[in-house]
Amino acid sequence: MKAQKQHWENVYQTKNFENVSWFQPIPEISIRFFEEINLSKNAKIIDVGAGESHFVDYLLENGYTNLTLVDISENALTKTRKRLGKSGKTIEYIVADVGSFVPNQQYDFWHDRATFHFLTEQNQIEHYTQNLQNFLRPNGYFLIGTFTEDGPTKCSGLDVKQYSETTLSELLSRFLHKIKCLNFEHLTPFDTVQKFIFCHFQLRELNF
Repeated sequence: MKAQKQHWENVYQTKNFENVSWFQPIPEISIRFFEEINLSKNAKIIDVGAGESHFVDYLLENGYTNLTLVDISENALTKTRKRLGKSGKTIEYIVADVGSFVPNQQYDFWHDRATFHFLTEQNQIEHYTQNLQNFLRPNGYFLIGTFTEDGPTKCSGLDVKQYSETTLSELLSRFLHKIKCLNFEHLTPFDTVQKFIFCHFQLRELNF
């Protein structure tokens, strides 16, 4: 884990966000899915593996006030905090590895774009999914964007785990209800394509 943290600290220290493969000037798919559920402005929202993502900019611009950003890289969150300036002063920034991170509260909306697929060990995956079960509020939502089975096998030089709508649903169906999934081809700054699947889930009522 120490080596992985150092890897990401180095990435965010040496590269501009516009020059990494996962860069999106506007996180259009995340925004589209999020807008469909019409959460209240004081909903508790967490973005794990947030990095320098601009999803938080959208949330702030639209009046959401209870935001938490989690990333393994302190450099990434420092850059985000600097970019947001005064508008981001109420955000909770947490430096943590999502494979071992334990939240300190429950959330109405859990967002993960391009982080879950870096969890390749079964114990990490089990820890993450247990967090979803324990730290989503009643009727809470989980939105994930991850590599498809015909997507990349590596990202930023690291191995990743690929998923399909079926394998994601099977993994999470014990406690989450699938709302819908969408395949998406992300065009990188290097004019290559990364194939993603975005899936939206909601906590099953039987757990509360």
